[in-house]
Amino acid sequence: MSKKRARGSRPGDDRTAAAPPRSAVATQPGPGRAGRNLPAATAVGVSLAALVLVSVYLIEVLFVGLACAAIVLAIWELANALAVRDIRPPLAPLAVGAVGMLVSAYAGGTEALVAAFALTVLAVLLWRLSDGPEAYLRDTTAGVFTAVYIPFLASFAVLMLAPDEDGARRVTLFILVTVCSDLGGYLIGMLIGRHPMAPRISPKKSWEGFAGSVIACAAGGSLAVPYLFDEPWWKGLVIGLAAVCSATLGDLGESLIKRDLGIKDMSTLLPGHGGIMDRLDSLLITAPVVWLLLTVLIPPVL
Repeated sequence: MSKKRARGSRPGDDRTAAAPPRSAVATQPGPGRAGRNLPAATAVGVSLAALVLVSVYLIEVLFVGLACAAIVLAIWELANALAVRDIRPPLAPLAVGAVGMLVSAYAGGTEALVAAFALTVLAVLLWRLSDGPEAYLRDTTAGVFTAVYIPFLASFAVLMLAPDEDGARRVTLFILVTVCSDLGGYLIGMLIGRHPMAPRISPKKSWEGFAGSVIACAAGGSLAVPYLFDEPWWKGLVIGLAAVCSATLGDLGESLIKRDLGIKDMSTLLPGHGGIMDRLDSLLITAPVVWLLLTVLIPPVL
């Protein structure tokens, strides 16, 4: 048995689950969002949104806990997807570091988040040393990428919640504009989508759908900001337009990862949606964008 195979199948290895056989993974592009089970997807989406909003407005600590659970599951999904190519980021330090980043962001703000992220990267580098030099650079690079892509970006959603007076409203706006982007793009793309944006990455995403996302985000942001913050509508327009760009990039970015790995969905945890990462793709990239614009345009009430 080669050393490489022994490293991937050693008993007690908690870094990731065993890689599924290549033949078991879908290598052809799936039907896209228009091919999803719409009733199941709608039920799951509404349930998740309701749970998040209830936790944000009633029990903030519960929101942080839900975020931690979702992010750890997302890390597990990505690690298992990467294992298809025998890329094995260390799971244990990533999971612990993810919780540390989210809790630090809520309790200590941006400085605590940066410190927790730095410690997570250091832990990834040190943890992987025990498996020797083979594929060290590949696995640690994947580990650092995972730490940035999932828990670090997600922590900006928790940073929005930290302000005492209007944190819940900030998170609400963030979720609203991201959902507007997804729904606007889905509905218009399904009805009149004809011209693919990136056919080699996501064949179902069309320019017509993107136009629907722009209209929905612009309208959602322009209406929500005066209602939630009593601020001018144009600030909501700016946030909505920025959010549609980041949400689209997030969607395309995750599609690019899946296409590179030869898989359709990250997992099947959510009926009608795929995996946790298939729902977080737009939210992850949009969180720091909305956090930054809200901080500049609508300074938090402390």
